[in-house]
Amino acid sequence: MPSLSPGHQELTVGQLAERSGVSVSALHFYESKGLIASRRTAGNQRRYNRDVLRRVAFIRLSQRVGIPLNDIGEALSRLPEGRTPTRADWAQLSAGWRTELDERILQLQRLRDDLTDCIGCGCLSLQRCRLSNPGDVLGDEGPGARRFARQGPPPANGAPEVCAPEVCVD
Repeated sequence: MPSLSPGHQELTVGQLAERSGVSVSALHFYESKGLIASRRTAGNQRRYNRDVLRRVAFIRLSQRVGIPLNDIGEALSRLPEGRTPTRADWAQLSAGWRTELDERILQLQRLRDDLTDCIGCGCLSLQRCRLSNPGDVLGDEGPGARRFARQGPPPANGAPEVCAPEVCVD
């Protein structure tokens, strides 16, 4: 890995990519979204301040825990003068994201727990689902989840239009 002289505070895009473990194209994308910034040399080459390394690490960690780039960008834009996030900034921002992450975790747990029993209309547990399609009457209408696609009157067998988790029973 190329090293920098002690007085040298800027990185090329290649050096930043190597040091951060992020591809050059991803760095260009981050820059296009305003997540990181560079200056241009007289030869129109990008140069990044060394503190961009910490900013890229912040972006990667935020993405890893499931925070969308728009939310990351919003969080970074609230920092004074676009500075690099500190440990205190991370603590404050991650606390703000905790509720959203907790909700996602609950949704994923419900999905995991219900996955083997019911997947909604088009349910695979036809012996237990109250919305089963006796005689495959909906099959005559075409492929796919017909109850979701239906826009007319309910099916002749009187089944509800959509499957709700509480409808599928054990």
